[in-house]
Amino acid sequence: MNPSKQSDLGIVGLGVMGENLALNFDRNGFAVSGYDLDEHKRESFARRTGAVAPRSLAELVAGLGAPRVLLLMVPAGAAVDALLAELRPLLAAGDIVIDGGNTRYTDTHRRILELTGTGILYVGAGVSGGEEGALRGPAIMPGGDAQAWPRIRPILQAIAARAEDGQPCCEWMGPGAAGHYVKMVHNGIEYADMQTICEAYFLMRELPGMQPREMSEVFATWNRGELSSYLVGITADILARTDPETGRPLVDLIVDTAEQKGTGKWASQAALDLGVTAPTIADAVFARTVSATRSERAAAAEVLSGPDARFSGERDAFVEKIRRALLAAKVCAYAQGFQLLAAADREHGWDLPFGSVAGVWRAGCIIRARLLEDIRRAYVREPQLVNLLLDPHFAAVMADCHVALRDVVATAAQHGVAVPAFMSALAYYDSYRSRRLPANLLQAQRDYFGAHTYQRLDRPGKFHTKWTDA
Repeated sequence: MNPSKQSDLGIVGLGVMGENLALNFDRNGFAVSGYDLDEHKRESFARRTGAVAPRSLAELVAGLGAPRVLLLMVPAGAAVDALLAELRPLLAAGDIVIDGGNTRYTDTHRRILELTGTGILYVGAGVSGGEEGALRGPAIMPGGDAQAWPRIRPILQAIAARAEDGQPCCEWMGPGAAGHYVKMVHNGIEYADMQTICEAYFLMRELPGMQPREMSEVFATWNRGELSSYLVGITADILARTDPETGRPLVDLIVDTAEQKGTGKWASQAALDLGVTAPTIADAVFARTVSATRSERAAAAEVLSGPDARFSGERDAFVEKIRRALLAAKVCAYAQGFQLLAAADREHGWDLPFGSVAGVWRAGCIIRARLLEDIRRAYVREPQLVNLLLDPHFAAVMADCHVALRDVVATAAQHGVAVPAFMSALAYYDSYRSRRLPANLLQAQRDYFGAHTYQRLDRPGKFHTKWTDA
């Protein structure tokens, strides 16, 4: 790039994601410059991308064409606040700042309020797809000040992944923190999706005793059908990999402790705050936390008893049940995710485009899957769909799969195999389809000890009973 030419945008934060995005922008005809506090990262960025890497933020901003566009790819939290404080005096009205990190949506909302009156246009953009997606085409979920969208739309859509119909996986999500909220829900679904896949693997391993190579073939087959997705595909690859040093399946040598960065927890907390039922997402988070207690679990295994029954079923038939159970659980997880979106939409008035959200997730992102096209169509048919489970297509999927989910959950329980995501998905489905739940007794209990009152079926109003004569 010619150092005297003004850049179309500047990237702050030159880790692998920043570098890969720069290469993506360059490949699509946009001139990029980049800045990082780390001199070695600046040098690596300039060497790898051929782009300008100024030594200061002031130089970076000065080299951008107006209105200036800055993409922040720095760790979420305090680093973003510090960067904004340094950038504010360097920017003018009409300039655009895009936070492309995994930022908590409440922080994005706060920052938008703090920039009110400055004329600086702030955008919170969820970016999914990891390092490979950044280079070849991520899914991008921007939201914030709508005045920024006409300026950044051609830039972001040019580098985004393309769905099978050619549409870019980047659309405007709405005002305020809509973009980062949608990304948070994406990650919540991702937690549930990964956990249910892991439970499917664990059932095949623990009950019929299948080997990783055999399970790899199963997942590869599933990836050619209804369950086709990025996560199912990489699971097949993982299970096929052999450790070159020992000759053993590599997955068998990995410690069974999963880490997390917090987005699944945020989604679960948002569900509690908004009164949304999202147990499969939450149980996927809890599955990671219990995995972290590895030494404690090892000690408990020596003390606590479980069933002794050996699996005696027919392997292929059981694997088919697991396939159907996985599909049913996946649908329930997506239904919970879209309920989370709908609740926040009511709370904040974002006017979220549910069909576009599903459309953006069809390619580039971690949860990309064949069924997302069916979800997009469901919301095109009925934009105000109350719950994904009520769409005729997904109601039919659940009618076909819920018996298998029941059988798998029952078999797991009888054999002492923990499948919390499968179990919570089934409970969610059964609770949602129940005309009557035991909450009548629960409300009576609340009235008994706390005079919280209750409602009656036969007359309007709130009532309180003195439950004892004492």
